Amino acid sequence: MVNKMLSDIEISRSVKLRQIEEVASELSLNKDDLELYGKYKAKISKDVLKEKKTDSKLILVTAITPTKAGEGKTTVSIGIAEGLRYLGNKVCLALREPSMGPVMGLKGGATGGGYAQVVPMEDINLHFTGDFHAITSANNLIAATIDNELYYGNKLNIDKDRIVFSRCLDVNDRSLRDIKIGMGKRINGVERSDFFKITVASEIMAIFCLSRDMKDLENRLNNILFGYSLDGKELYVKDLGITGALMLLLKDAFMPNLVQTVEGGPALIHGGPFANIAHGCNSVMATKYAMALADYTVTEAGFGADLGAEKFLDIKSRMNDLNPNVVVIVATIRALKMHGGVELENLKEENVEAMLNGVANLEKHIDTIKHFNKKYIVAINKFYTDTDAEIKALEDYLDSKGHPYSLTLEFEYGSNGMVDITNKIIDITNEPNTNLKYLYDLNDSIEEKIEKIAKKAYGAGNVEYSDIVKEKIKEYTSLGHDKLLICVAKTQNSLSDDSKLLNAPLGFTLHVKDLSLSLGAGFIVVYTGSIITMPGLPKIPAAKNMGLDENGEPYGIF
Repeated sequence: MVNKMLSDIEISRSVKLRQIEEVASELSLNKDDLELYGKYKAKISKDVLKEKKTDSKLILVTAITPTKAGEGKTTVSIGIAEGLRYLGNKVCLALREPSMGPVMGLKGGATGGGYAQVVPMEDINLHFTGDFHAITSANNLIAATIDNELYYGNKLNIDKDRIVFSRCLDVNDRSLRDIKIGMGKRINGVERSDFFKITVASEIMAIFCLSRDMKDLENRLNNILFGYSLDGKELYVKDLGITGALMLLLKDAFMPNLVQTVEGGPALIHGGPFANIAHGCNSVMATKYAMALADYTVTEAGFGADLGAEKFLDIKSRMNDLNPNVVVIVATIRALKMHGGVELENLKEENVEAMLNGVANLEKHIDTIKHFNKKYIVAINKFYTDTDAEIKALEDYLDSKGHPYSLTLEFEYGSNGMVDITNKIIDITNEPNTNLKYLYDLNDSIEEKIEKIAKKAYGAGNVEYSDIVKEKIKEYTSLGHDKLLICVAKTQNSLSDDSKLLNAPLGFTLHVKDLSLSLGAGFIVVYTGSIITMPGLPKIPAAKNMGLDENGEPYGIF
């Protein structure tokens, strides 16, 4: 096993980072195009796009249904970018920023692993350039202004029991899911029920990541529905008169962040909505910049193809005329064995039969990508416990089904382990691109849109709606909101809405429990199963094992 003894953070620290101006030069950018955040981070000026091309080949990376065994989708994304650069191509990576909630909670760091990382990893995993702080502040300014309107006479005639905009925080905190505010003395404000979302599930985050430019950002902020008046009228953020202040808070954050891979290649890290409770893609701005500045753009969408990739293609691509040249579907033998019935503690044992049983999950994600009429390649992300027999059995299976694939070794070898897949990706992207087909039409009814996603992307047999959902569908349709896109909030751990149902269940019922309008973002959020928008910390949070060592260096971020 090569380099096995080094941890991610040790590898990250062993790399001699390039000055960010040098990294930027690979994208034909100079110092005047940058707003520097120290030696190794920068934001790219909004003026850069005015003189640049936009004909990059777009590579979308997704994965099978995630398990505790791990799939390494971000690691593969970084590895592909490193591999393309190694072969002499002008390439730019575009990824999401990690949320502090999972970093301090269950997941730890989210910047790749081994020799396929983005750096400086400590900065990216923590406060970075302050984007999430700006988004949280903008969100909570709206919330505070709503309550201020209630306190000072309620000129907007706000119905305090029908306020639909919530506060947010970039920390996992289950205690904030359902709260009372304004309690105690009158000077504390008007007492009412409220709740928090995690920042990455907020509509401000969705708007931030879907906006094409500053004007689009302003328009979307204005159109946020925050509640209803006592006579049933919709109330928007533009009615609060604070959009200018929101733009001030977001103007610097809106510029994409430039960092580098451990091999020194350029990477844009910007925005970070979750894919299970939001749309799961990095900012449109970062994607546009990458496509304008490089010949190849590598990006990813959160979790499996049923969540992040579906939303990338049905929402982000539709809104911004994007059409990936190829979709990479990441799978690990470990995860396939879990889908095939093997418990986590037994994954080191060879089990070809279980792996081949679990391949049904991979097949469903391939099927989903086929529904979009996109070319694909399977990345078998090798783990050190994979046996020769397991690898051969999976390769033989993929050969028998005619699925293009490649064994990837980015974790151990960086770009040297990605030559095969990157050559195959180049070959695919040199072919004529296929037309992107969406899973539903904008003119479909709300029910038709939900059911087409459920059946085509998840394999559901039918959809069941709660009474409150049925009423909201009638209301939204009467108000003309039925033409909006659909963003399904669903567990990432299963194709169904039951997190314990692994592999590829078919014919199950998808349970729709609630709906909400995100008019600024441009979609209806569909809540299924027991999904929540404010995660809790695990019994032993990752934060308990983090700190600074005797030299003042961080530890525990992995």
